[in-house]
Amino acid sequence: MSTESMPRQLWRDVQVFDGLAQLGETMTVLVAEGRIAGLWPAREFDEAHARGAVEAGRGGVMTPGLVDCHTHLVYAGNRAGEFEQRLEGVSYEEIARAGGGILSSVRATRSASEDELIAASLPRLDALLADGVTTVEIKSGYGLTVADELKMLRVARRLGELRPVRVITTLLGAHALPPEYAGRADDYVSLVCDEMIPAAVAEGLADAVDVFCEGIGFSPAQCERIYRAAKVHGLAIKAHVEQLSNLGGSALAARYGALSADHIEYLDEAGVRAMAEAGTVAVLLPGAFQVLRETQLPPIALLRQYGVPMAVASDANPGTSPICQPTLMAHLACTLFRLTPREALAGMTANGARALGLSELGRIAVDAPADLCVWDIQQPAELAYAVQAGRLRQRVFNGAITHAC
Repeated sequence: MSTESMPRQLWRDVQVFDGLAQLGETMTVLVAEGRIAGLWPAREFDEAHARGAVEAGRGGVMTPGLVDCHTHLVYAGNRAGEFEQRLEGVSYEEIARAGGGILSSVRATRSASEDELIAASLPRLDALLADGVTTVEIKSGYGLTVADELKMLRVARRLGELRPVRVITTLLGAHALPPEYAGRADDYVSLVCDEMIPAAVAEGLADAVDVFCEGIGFSPAQCERIYRAAKVHGLAIKAHVEQLSNLGGSALAARYGALSADHIEYLDEAGVRAMAEAGTVAVLLPGAFQVLRETQLPPIALLRQYGVPMAVASDANPGTSPICQPTLMAHLACTLFRLTPREALAGMTANGARALGLSELGRIAVDAPADLCVWDIQQPAELAYAVQAGRLRQRVFNGAITHAC
């Protein structure tokens, strides 16, 4: 159904979290042609606006559709064995250096067909949608050859055709060094820059480029080569940085105008300052922090001090955050990182959208796209306070109600 043929829809008496803050009183919200056409305090609503509109709902809490701005949703296999190893005392770095970790998922994903990857990924995507997600970023990074990275990106695009969700794709060719390039990291970076990025752009498969800037990943100098190639091809930049150590990766990414720097547990003040100056969003990933039992907290106070927007995402992936419940991430962001519920919800709406370069999303405002969620709760803070499935009453994507209970 085109947005022009959709009926006008009216929600009454809803508490509204607009993406950055809770509005102060009960609101009436009108949607028309896939966009928010009106937003009024309930006591000021003129019933003339209701003519020809369908009464879509009453009461509850309305938020923007959730934006999961960092996932690795497409992969084959699982790494439950490594989860057990870590609980027995083996570190993430030890597992990775022994050929596990990311490379374990690479072997399984390389051997899977596109249809097999679709079948494996759809249940994970459906779990996100059932928890209110209307926009999701999906990274490659488990192929590490030109053909297999493009395969993953094609699957991600197809997922967006099979479900009512907006999919943003990110080429993460520099996720790990594939075994066939052992000892030749610079040669692999050349492959990413000279073949992988141009091929992804030629097929229209990537919206952004990401890197894993870390001692067990790629050096800042290698990442900078990839940023330059991304710039040449007109792709946005994102970065896995300062997760296990401080290599200055966030400041480097900010110098290249990165949309976001993600993980950032070891981020220092110089990096925070660089991100603030560049407008780079800090993406917090409490799922990986919890699963890896990390103890180094992201510098939340510094991010607040410098006014760096903070996004919160699931990091859904097979190894370090096998979790597809974004509202759980809001809870963990509060309990582990001491965000306020308002900050956590802004991180999953307005700031999550900003981390993808989609500033018109993640907001409830007149003329914004009508990506909305209505929740069976009394106040927005409950989404971060309680860990509970089944609270989503309605999910609205581009003005169409795609979930109702």
